[in-house]
Amino acid sequence: MLDSDSVKTEKIYYADAYAVRFTAEVISSGEDGIVLDRTAFFPEEGGQSPDKGFLAGFCVRDVQIRDGYIHHVLEIPEGEKMPAEGDVVEGVIDWDHRFSNMQQHSGEHIFSGLVHTEFGFDNVGFHLSDREVTMDFNGVFPEGGLALIERKANEAIWSNVAVQISFLEGTEAREAEYRSKLELTGAVRVVTFPGIDACACCAPHVRRSGEIGCLAVVGAVNYKGGTRVSILCGGRAMRLFAHEHMLLTRTANFLTTSADNVPESTMRLKNENTSLKAALKNASIAAMEMKAAALPAGEYDACLFEKNELTGKVMQETVNRMTEKISGYCGLFCGNDEEGYRFVVGSRKKDSREMAKILREQFGARGGGKPEMVQGSVHAEENKIRALFD
Repeated sequence: MLDSDSVKTEKIYYADAYAVRFTAEVISSGEDGIVLDRTAFFPEEGGQSPDKGFLAGFCVRDVQIRDGYIHHVLEIPEGEKMPAEGDVVEGVIDWDHRFSNMQQHSGEHIFSGLVHTEFGFDNVGFHLSDREVTMDFNGVFPEGGLALIERKANEAIWSNVAVQISFLEGTEAREAEYRSKLELTGAVRVVTFPGIDACACCAPHVRRSGEIGCLAVVGAVNYKGGTRVSILCGGRAMRLFAHEHMLLTRTANFLTTSADNVPESTMRLKNENTSLKAALKNASIAAMEMKAAALPAGEYDACLFEKNELTGKVMQETVNRMTEKISGYCGLFCGNDEEGYRFVVGSRKKDSREMAKILREQFGARGGGKPEMVQGSVHAEENKIRALFD
């Protein structure tokens, strides 16, 4: 049973963000996880996902902090026993995951500090997961603003300044200048990149800015009257660069051109494709007009099938032409047996809704309309649909 008045879990990562192995005593063991007297595992906190690794040989699935105690949720295989109160256990941090988070979070501090200095925007939201890093700013960037901050952030990274971490209390904390999303009381942990940024933060950070490597802005959208910016730093940014370079190279090879000419070649292909689609559409319309014109006049049911894409308006106009000389049901089905058909059925003497009902009962078709004309979609074989009109 944890005592709310006792000393809370000692946070090893406060003193040494590079500590990978540690030993600690279990002070609580239960359904809500293992609590240690000290830990190097950073919990989910401040918008950042928790550390990964192993504790007592078991995989750490989650790490949460409640009332100052850090709870480690372990994956315990069937038949195994979780550590008990009083046991001394060893913890091992997944360093690759930890360092990646450190690169992202330290890069975010530099980026947010520069945004505040250049434009006066506050970072009002932060999220760091294994897949993304986002920051919410309470302002809209001017044209070229994000590119400016990205360039200055990388210059700050390459200056390789030593990161300073301090705990401020009382008057010193009240008078110090640092960024914070919350009104803080008591001791404040401030992470400072000298000459660049100072911000209250509970997370592990790099020792020197150069360890961040690089920073790339990978997206920005309007969000709640401000801007949500996505970035990647260090190893994550390099993996993105490598992936995008691979895609660009493949595209250039496919287009038999250089990487520099990919945008121009792609636009040319797009324009050609648009022209071909328009030509195909016109040809399909002409073909449907010819097919409709070739049908003999009379009192019978008729249907046409077309594999090329037709607009709903073209389908309706074709069926109208068919009904001018055919007194029964006139149907047009566009598609194929594998993907299904869009259809329009019309008649000037019969209730087209009856044919829609038959299609629904026979093949599960969807759609509806008026007595003069119905439209919808159906998955069935062409020969079986034709049989309904024979």
